[in-house]
Amino acid sequence: MGIVNVTPDSFSDGGKFEEASAGIARGLQLLEEGAAIIDIGGESTRPGADDVAAKEEIRRVIPVIEGILKEAPEACLSIDTSKALVARTAIDSGAAILNDVTGFRDPEMIQIAAKTEVGVAVMHMQGVPRTMQSAPLYENVVADICSFFEERHSTLVAAGINSEAIVYDPGIGFGKNQDHNLTLLRHLDRLAVSNRPLLLGVSRKSFIGKILKSDAIEERRWPTVAITAHATSLGVPLHRVHEVKPNLEAMRMTEAIMS
Repeated sequence: MGIVNVTPDSFSDGGKFEEASAGIARGLQLLEEGAAIIDIGGESTRPGADDVAAKEEIRRVIPVIEGILKEAPEACLSIDTSKALVARTAIDSGAAILNDVTGFRDPEMIQIAAKTEVGVAVMHMQGVPRTMQSAPLYENVVADICSFFEERHSTLVAAGINSEAIVYDPGIGFGKNQDHNLTLLRHLDRLAVSNRPLLLGVSRKSFIGKILKSDAIEERRWPTVAITAHATSLGVPLHRVHEVKPNLEAMRMTEAIMS
């Protein structure tokens, strides 16, 4: 899953792909590098980020969705949003997956997903982006997230969403401190529920910089690749990344070793 952030304030590439033409070009480039899915987001979810109005989010993402599909009609696009209006508009424009960092806590988002039969990516986040890193607390981070996934699965399936349309994202860096993040990465093989796959998003995240003792975003590229290889060895099949080619190569090499 290749990331296209069409925002002015993303933590890693804020403003770089804000113009629709740049976002379209980036999406097409990631497809050429081997991305199976392009994930398009119009609102930053970095720690401390402010909310964006649905109308503005739509203005940012819809031209990119339409532009990519015009050039690559068979492309599978995901919309990264927690707003029902944005989700509905994006699906009408051709998005095939809803990726909701709030874990589909909004009943309207669940209804849209059930009615349209799109793919559903359910992420765990403790708190909200503005305050989620203030003091995250868990009794047992692995068990707590498994319980959240199990509850979400029951709720979504009961609402009419096909179980096979659902994947789960543990939300590395979303309401988790460094110990929480590392514990989750050690135990990815324990997080799957109802035989559904995991989606992992660690690309360029700040916990990598803390471990490296560096604030340079570019120095997080190869550690991200290392995590992709590790996660693949633990059975994670879906990886949300900024640089597709090196991460895809790490996946394929790890898969070859594992046969």
